[in-house]
Amino acid sequence: MNPVEIVHSLEKVTAHYLQELEAFSMEQLHKKPSEDEVNMPGAEKRENGQAIFAQGSLPPIRIHVPASPEYTPAQPASKEQLVKGMQAVLERMHALAPTVDDIPAHHKVEHPGFGPLAAKEWFALVEMHYRHHLHQLNRLKG
Repeated sequence: MNPVEIVHSLEKVTAHYLQELEAFSMEQLHKKPSEDEVNMPGAEKRENGQAIFAQGSLPPIRIHVPASPEYTPAQPASKEQLVKGMQAVLERMHALAPTVDDIPAHHKVEHPGFGPLAAKEWFALVEMHYRHHLHQLNRLKG
């Protein structure tokens, strides 16, 4: 997908989340995942990174990564905070979409699981991550 298509897909996924959000209590939204998630070692993730980008999505499995202050956001205080956060992501993606194609592919930044990623890959990963969490949403609805 090109950046415009990625943003359009992210808009649809975000709208779906916002529609579903009203059905959940804050207790449900704060529920910690169980320990039965798949913990993928770093080397395996790097090998899978190419396949993930080739297919355009993360695998439909539970993935557990150790929490870290650098990568793990704090639990939201309210649904309004969640909505504002998702809207902020959309605004940022809209702003970045026209520029991402101009960033040279050889300029890469390390991802903790997938290895070095170019700007286009980081951009696409946002939308893929949102779609991946639809599985979590379905488990919450369970």
